[in-house]
Amino acid sequence: MREYYAAPMEGLTGWRWRQVQAALFGGADRYYTPFLSPNANFEFQTKELREIDPENNRGLPVVPQILTNRAEYFVWAARECQSRGYKEVNLNLGCPSGTVTGKKKGAGLLREPALLRALLEGIFDALPDMQVSVKTRIGWDDPDRWPELLELFNAFPISLLIVHPRVRTQFYKGEVSREAFSWAQSHTRLPLCYNGDLFSEEDVASAPQTPLMFGRGLVADPALLRRLRGGAAASAAELQKYHDRLYEAYRRDFGGGTAALHRMRELWAYLSGSFQNTDALLRGVRKARSCVEYEQTVRSFFAQAELK
Repeated sequence: MREYYAAPMEGLTGWRWRQVQAALFGGADRYYTPFLSPNANFEFQTKELREIDPENNRGLPVVPQILTNRAEYFVWAARECQSRGYKEVNLNLGCPSGTVTGKKKGAGLLREPALLRALLEGIFDALPDMQVSVKTRIGWDDPDRWPELLELFNAFPISLLIVHPRVRTQFYKGEVSREAFSWAQSHTRLPLCYNGDLFSEEDVASAPQTPLMFGRGLVADPALLRRLRGGAAASAAELQKYHDRLYEAYRRDFGGGTAALHRMRELWAYLSGSFQNTDALLRGVRKARSCVEYEQTVRSFFAQAELK
């Protein structure tokens, strides 16, 4: 049976989300964490430590993702993850954010072939006993450079090459290039995983016959993997429970203020796609300045919510 993986999405698919999604709807075969960003201090931030705390991931197949352009930082972070029981780590070469790419990290490395080669050499020389996977786009701004990039990847024992077949300058717009992925299937011996625009059973039916990674589609419909395995679609009551558990976790850990509301606004940007007539809800969520206002808006919405 084909495997399904949950993509790393900063601010959305952290450990609290993983716990709730897996408990209510059945989980992914692997969850990739939002990126860890090691630095010259060789210390993780508190939020990163919580992200890879084995207690927060108990019973879940979790793979930490690492964002850096320095091999020594990656190796240190990988060893820290290994000491906590993780057998695989993932290199982020896909993040399109300007604040990331401007530092020659994430997808920014795709226009720095010499730096990328040095990074991969340093990683694989130092970590022969760990699985290192890579999540990548097919280039910076020119998809015709994809063969050159794949040739570079082919020189290393990458445990899984996760390909989002867009260039960085597309961000998440425009068509994904299924052709670029198909070309890779016939020009590499590396294990491949397809990622990009997987929102429905129809999208999956037409996707390459490889493991699949779900990002925006799974956040919009947390029961998507259950449906793909023959289970039921989420009911409105289940989605309310999903919302309530996440909201409770964010209020608990972020003090019930602006930070918690910001997380919920991000969630609703995707979750609203599961419902009909959400314009008033989204306006209310954006305008809410307190948890009381937010709760009133959401309570009213769920009382009459209609699924798509």
